[in-house]
Amino acid sequence: MMIVAEALLAELARRGTRRIWGVPGGGSSLDIIAAAPKHGIDFVLARQESNAAIAAMADAELTGAPGVVLTTKGPGVGNVVNGLACATLERAPLLLLADGFTPKQVTWVTHQYFDQRAMTGGVVKGYARADEEAPMAAIAALLDKAEAAPRGAVHLDLTGEAVRRPAPPADPVQAMAPHHAPVGDAAALLAAARRPVLLVGLEAANAPDAAALRGFAEALGCPVLVTYKAKGVLPDRHPLYAGIVTGGTLEAPCIGQADLIIQVGLDPVELILQPWRYTAPILDIALRPHPVRYADPTAALHGPLADSIAALEPRASTWTATEIPALREAALAALEWQGTGGVSPPDIVRIAQKEARAANATPRVAVDAGAHMFSATAFWQCEHPRDLLISNGLASMGFALPAGLAAALHDPARGAIAFTGDGGLMMCMGELATAAQLGAKLITIVFNDSALSLIDIKQQQRQLPQAGVRFTRTDFAAIAEGFGVKGLRADDPAQYAAALREAFAHEGPSLIDVTVDPAGYPAQLQAMRG
Repeated sequence: MMIVAEALLAELARRGTRRIWGVPGGGSSLDIIAAAPKHGIDFVLARQESNAAIAAMADAELTGAPGVVLTTKGPGVGNVVNGLACATLERAPLLLLADGFTPKQVTWVTHQYFDQRAMTGGVVKGYARADEEAPMAAIAALLDKAEAAPRGAVHLDLTGEAVRRPAPPADPVQAMAPHHAPVGDAAALLAAARRPVLLVGLEAANAPDAAALRGFAEALGCPVLVTYKAKGVLPDRHPLYAGIVTGGTLEAPCIGQADLIIQVGLDPVELILQPWRYTAPILDIALRPHPVRYADPTAALHGPLADSIAALEPRASTWTATEIPALREAALAALEWQGTGGVSPPDIVRIAQKEARAANATPRVAVDAGAHMFSATAFWQCEHPRDLLISNGLASMGFALPAGLAAALHDPARGAIAFTGDGGLMMCMGELATAAQLGAKLITIVFNDSALSLIDIKQQQRQLPQAGVRFTRTDFAAIAEGFGVKGLRADDPAQYAAALREAFAHEGPSLIDVTVDPAGYPAQLQAMRG
């Protein structure tokens, strides 16, 4: 009979987990780390717990298996909470393994003690303890909860005493058959539509659903708009691809022409805080009903997306072959600008992709929160789901570097690029040392304008005095070198292209500190959100 630590790891391996990220303590953490290799699971020592959770969340998005983050008790749990919130609002299955206190210790210990369950309770879907009477049944149920729609983070408290005791195997749980809603109302809406528009979200960001969606879209011959997290579900170069949907202004010329809005895997957590502006009926194809939404659907199909799509009979719309490309190009043009100093964010993204192709590289990209994300999500061309990773539901700064590191380790042949602002990088900079230690093929590209640019713009829009949004200039290339990462600088497009060539030729991690021209950010924000 295995002990609890080994039974837990065996269950994670069975579900497809191959990596644990974290910062250990001296209790149950050490038992987990010691046993992990026997089950084909690697432990990655991160530099901070929230970063570790974000990296584990990216693992979950790329593999479909539960991501795992490990922390010590007390301060470790306190630090990890932002990463847990990120996983829950990005709908990614994530397991927190936290060292804890035994029931006896709780009666007399005060050092490092607080109610860890209460600390994470607002951002996780479930909680369990490994010292329960049937620990593996509780652990399996907890992982099932993490993987059930809407996917998210769960919290398991462990103690050294609990993980070393024998673990009787849990009884197998019978999987429930998926429920399928009747297709009648949905079919009638689709049959009546002449100019439908497809809005595709994160639930469709996997290969089987993407294939089904592509066939459905091609049968309809209608525009397809994707959320940030659904980039690549339909390739950017596909003739039906019409751009990004955020709930803002940029997509309105396209959606405003629809006589039916078909939402496929679109979770309301992906849309910005603006009122719904359309009157066309909505057909919602989703894994589950969403209790809070911007507009109620006229009809809905809930269950596996590919099955719901297969139950419908699309017919060709009246959209013409010239209308959709024109809408796509108009949206991109609205985000364009030519810089007068430094490098413009659209050029930072386009030049990076051009140099990647010249180097025969196909890196995934991770994008941080901030003004630069408008250019990164719009101008980076994706071919497949999860070619682009981003925090959209939580929109957490400090996301790109740990997520990019996870992507680089997930697929070393592809490697990764982390597009990050200077503010976001300063929140997680220690993970450059992790990238160096692991020799990850990761290029971190810093949009350096010494400001929280998105907040700076909002401050300007309110005509408030400038305060609290600007930094002193930081030499990120020099800092990178101190961590053992190749540091490069660029002040103009030619220097930037040369730095990229050097970075793609380098075997390990590198960082390019790019002087950004921020002049076009206000116009971009206006075009995107209105």
